[in-house]
Amino acid sequence: MPGIAGVIAPGSVESRMEHLKCMVDSMVHESFYERGSLSVEDLGVQCVWTSFKGSFADCMPVWNQTRDVCLLFSGEHFSNTDEIAFLNGKGRDLSGKDASWLIYLYEQLGPEFLGRLNGWFSGLIIDLREKKVVLFNDRYGVNRIYYHENQTGFYFASEAKALLKVLPETRQLDNQGLGEYLSCGCVMQDRTLFRGVRLLPGASAWTFSLSQPIRKELYFRPEEWENQPQLSSEDFYERLRGLWSQRLPSYMNGREPVALSMTGGVDSRMILAFARTEPGKFPCYTFGGMYRECADVKISRAVARICEQPHETIALDQTFFSDFPALAARAVYITDGTLDVTGATDLYVHRRARQIAPVRMSGLNGGELLRRLVMFKPRAGMWRHLLEPSLMEHVEASADTYARELQGHKLSFTAFKQTPWHMYGRLALERSQVTIRTPYMDNQLVALAYQAPADCLDNDVALRMIADAKPSLARIGTDRGLTVGTVAALGSLGHLWQEFTFKAEYAYDYGMPQWFAKVDRVLHPFHLERMCLGRHKWLHFRVWYKNELARFLKDTLLDSSALGRPYLRPARLRELVSDHIRGSHNYTQEIHRLLGCELIQRQLCGAN
Repeated sequence: MPGIAGVIAPGSVESRMEHLKCMVDSMVHESFYERGSLSVEDLGVQCVWTSFKGSFADCMPVWNQTRDVCLLFSGEHFSNTDEIAFLNGKGRDLSGKDASWLIYLYEQLGPEFLGRLNGWFSGLIIDLREKKVVLFNDRYGVNRIYYHENQTGFYFASEAKALLKVLPETRQLDNQGLGEYLSCGCVMQDRTLFRGVRLLPGASAWTFSLSQPIRKELYFRPEEWENQPQLSSEDFYERLRGLWSQRLPSYMNGREPVALSMTGGVDSRMILAFARTEPGKFPCYTFGGMYRECADVKISRAVARICEQPHETIALDQTFFSDFPALAARAVYITDGTLDVTGATDLYVHRRARQIAPVRMSGLNGGELLRRLVMFKPRAGMWRHLLEPSLMEHVEASADTYARELQGHKLSFTAFKQTPWHMYGRLALERSQVTIRTPYMDNQLVALAYQAPADCLDNDVALRMIADAKPSLARIGTDRGLTVGTVAALGSLGHLWQEFTFKAEYAYDYGMPQWFAKVDRVLHPFHLERMCLGRHKWLHFRVWYKNELARFLKDTLLDSSALGRPYLRPARLRELVSDHIRGSHNYTQEIHRLLGCELIQRQLCGAN
């Protein structure tokens, strides 16, 4: 994933050049990455960066005209037209197509310019006039900045592996972070999986001055949005519709071609309903499985056809299984272990998605922000039988941490905690291949979402917006059978059938109860899963771990290094792997995390 890294410390620049080279090398994941470096010895800062060729940030470093202020920027900013007009009114001639114009916004507004930035980003301001360096990130904390401080200096990087490469003392798993990862699938708060490595909080602006302690400030707090008055249902709808129409074009523009990643739900459809693009100019694609065309594919193709846009299915095929060991290892490495081996599927499809367009527009986070959906929770599962007590206590403690963090405004949890903690790993993997854009995380839209009344926190608002913009799209049922403008009874029957097939597929895949696994094993000759799998989902790891990926599972988890991990009970690990492959139990979620942990140890901690 494109990003920045560096060291802020007094002393010789030359002594740290090899460290910087190691750091940037670890962050270049594909041939289409650009890289660069910068040293400002007067302020004790040396930094490196990576970017996609032709992207918004592919213009680093950016100096002002007097060359006494420099900006390093990673990510994107979705501006308001008045910002460019404001600067052009000051004698500039700016297009806003790349990040170079942000240096002038800083010159006009000073540090307050950070509050104007809109998107996922991180960066560094080097101000020679005021003899200071400011390290910053976006208000959600999606563009991560990992850091470690020791007697030699302050080390920072967009990817943890850049720190692990040059700081041997960090190549150890942190037990609290590991316990939360096993229980929740992510590490919470500003901690990480690695000992001594932490994260900048979202909306950070940390200022470094020579011989001065670090000034750790925030330029935004969620309370600023939480304290807004609630709107009536109709007022909220009208404002949302108007703001969506106004803000969506900012996400459609830019230096690079954009394609829409579609599902059978309402969130990507709402983008297409309001997109003002010519026929054939907004390519669409949907991820699909290998068993049958799922609902997402069928529905998305129909929606794209109505809008006169091309549609392509990016489907897994049998080569995925032979490529899986390398893909899984690569996914864990790229994401610093924040995503488990399921990232192999994302890597597989996003390499093909980039061939369609380097920018992927997505309905990501629509449900989480407009409907306040919470997508993760602690899960003790099998861990108490599998883990040694010293780690198990951290797994159990994660439930208390989660409960405390869930208190307060639910939207603040989904926007400022769930997104940067739980969703980060998959985002990091996807963003290593394409630029991800989601208009649902536009600052103005998230701020408005805080004003939604309770009766607007469902799919009806999105369906109404789609119907208002393009009625023909609203008459196509979603993947859960929801429609607008159909006869109520027929709509209900369609909804019931889709709900039944959705839950049946879940029961035959990730969600299969242990008692049902025993029944399914007896009925295995009838292959009942063939009637269920692939109707809604395109990933089927429970079945794959039993069949196509069984050899990989055993080779990875039952070798001497994995069985020797001090936090695992080897006899129980052997039993878990055997029971899942035999089909007598369902340990899919546990296997995801165990494989992830083992690959973290091998690739990031360097312990075999």
